[in-house]
Amino acid sequence: MKAKVNEGCISCGACVATCPEVFRFNDEDLAEAYADVTEDVHKAAEDARDSCPVSVIDLY
Repeated sequence: MKAKVNEGCISCGACVATCPEVFRFNDEDLAEAYADVTEDVHKAAEDARDSCPVSVIDLY
């Protein structure tokens, strides 16, 4: 499974704090998905998506 942080990220860090195995801050201080969502972190990635205050995370 893949994750994507869409345009509109407000740099709150919720996804990075919840699932650092998939999300990190880029050079512009915006969150990005840098790794695939494996079975081991699937629940954490879903929690990161659900905790995003601006709903810009897609899992597919």
